[in-house]
Amino acid sequence: MKVLMVLTSHDQLGNTGKKTGFWLEEFAAPYYVFRDAGMELVLASPLGGQPPLDPKSDLPEFQTELTHRFKADAEAQQALAHTVRLAEVTQEDFDAVFYPGGHGPLWDLAESAQSIALIESFERAGKPIGFVCHAPGVLRHVKARDGKPLVAGRKVTGFTNSEEEAVELTDVVPFLIEDEFKRLQAIYLKGADWAPFIVEDGTLITGQNPASSEGVAQALLKKLG
Repeated sequence: MKVLMVLTSHDQLGNTGKKTGFWLEEFAAPYYVFRDAGMELVLASPLGGQPPLDPKSDLPEFQTELTHRFKADAEAQQALAHTVRLAEVTQEDFDAVFYPGGHGPLWDLAESAQSIALIESFERAGKPIGFVCHAPGVLRHVKARDGKPLVAGRKVTGFTNSEEEAVELTDVVPFLIEDEFKRLQAIYLKGADWAPFIVEDGTLITGQNPASSEGVAQALLKKLG
């Protein structure tokens, strides 16, 4: 079976002059969940090539067993350095799609027509779609078959307002995921800040924060049987 992982290409944290990108744990944990289950993996990003890593996610306090494993894995690093361009992938070639978070996706993938169309295609095909932390924000413009927001009336989670406040980026991000999902009439659920919290609604799987990344990947695997 084949899983597509879609990462951000955006590296600017609003107009702060600071860098952002994808969050290391949210990539590394699912990567190994899928690899260890024997899945074939393809990594993609809007611009292709090396996606930007959020430098904060590389700090010692955010390292886990699986981020250390990634840093010692030349093959995984090579795969990450050579992501394919998002425009070159199609749903038909994959069994599921997974989006790691980090703040980057709020700027590029949330507004990307290619990403929106890709997610809609996976959803219409009844294939599992997984998103963690800030990545659920990429669903803001995704539509269901009836033209309504995909998340309307569906159970979802994502980075909470209080978690965003804790990292002092409430006024920097282009939108707050919790507020946006409520505006779209989703059934927004949340657990304790920074604790694993995973929500499943049919083939749609979302996780609240970095600690939820492994759980979302495992839930997606179960959907694949």
